[in-house]
Amino acid sequence: MTKIFCDIADISLIKKFNNKSIVKGFTTNPSLMRKAGAKNYKDYSLKILNITKKPVSCEVFADDEKNMISQGFKINKWGKNVYVKVPAANSKGKFTGKVINELNKNEIKLNITAVYSAKQTKKILEKINKKTKVIISIFAG
Repeated sequence: MTKIFCDIADISLIKKFNNKSIVKGFTTNPSLMRKAGAKNYKDYSLKILNITKKPVSCEVFADDEKNMISQGFKINKWGKNVYVKVPAANSKGKFTGKVINELNKNEIKLNITAVYSAKQTKKILEKINKKTKVIISIFAG
């Protein structure tokens, strides 16, 4: 089933699209938040999470497995509607399977992002337990 999520951080737009039934949730990242004027990532994320009951994906910004996992556990505590957004590969192109597996086995809802191929999708599906909610954001173009 396909669901539509808005990839935005602007508070006024989140309020506007929160009222649209076609929009099932929101996803954002540190760059979008900075562009929207955020000064503190956690505070700004909490503001978004308090606007909507719909799922909101907040991205880890570490690039190494240990810190991605640590950030994932922290972000998960921000709200019931939060999904921890994890890139499928870090900036060096290394698959983040260990991060995905560790967070997923601890029942942390994930949005695995920047997925560009069927091969990546297959590797992700091998790392998740199918019980905990997971969004796979496939980029096509």
